Amino acid sequence: MNLPRRVEPEWLDELPQADPRAVWSRRDLKRINGWMLQARIMTRLLVAALDGGTPRTLVELGAGDGTFMLALAKRLAPGWRNVKVTLVDRQDIVTERTRQGFHDLGWQAEIVCADVFDYLQGARPGCADIVLANLFLHHFERDSLTKLLGDAARLAGAFAACEPWRAESGLIGSRLLWAIGCNDVTRHDALVSVRAGFRGRELSELWPNDDGWRLQEGPSLPFTHCFLARRAGTIAP
Repeated sequence: MNLPRRVEPEWLDELPQADPRAVWSRRDLKRINGWMLQARIMTRLLVAALDGGTPRTLVELGAGDGTFMLALAKRLAPGWRNVKVTLVDRQDIVTERTRQGFHDLGWQAEIVCADVFDYLQGARPGCADIVLANLFLHHFERDSLTKLLGDAARLAGAFAACEPWRAESGLIGSRLLWAIGCNDVTRHDALVSVRAGFRGRELSELWPNDDGWRLQEGPSLPFTHCFLARRAGTIAP
């Protein structure tokens, strides 16, 4: 079934961070991330991105409350020591408990409260080993997304993203979220996210045209679309 891509506002982005419906929805999203196997899928992408290497610096765009990155850190910390992570988001909602979680793993977390385009424009080229985004790219129309990806390509030798897979199965799953207690914000935004998601090689087509990059893109069951860009020879073991 052909589902044309459509970007619409998500309610959670427009609610104050302390609004009870927003707090409930962020809690819903943690559960949904778990059921979508996002941490497992992203971990696999990050390991593949580094070709056996060990990173020093990671940057997450649209990091939210930082708990997704912390879940990744818990999976990766046994093999990846002394990693610095920069969490970029418009709101600073990372709790002290989450910050302490990184510290306990031997990782350093820096919180950057900024518009993602301002951050990317001001960041030093080559300042990170890998840039990642989880359920974030689908918020942007084509022109803005092209700019975001181009700017991210300057920062690191690898870029990994997990996004909604734009498919009928995702729409069906979104319509059933009421059954697990998700609130109206989550149910609305889930449908919007799927319609704004990706399929085929839509992200690859927007990545900078440079022969030095190796691109991989495609769906990962049950509901995720994956994208991985790696520049050859930039990360050493």
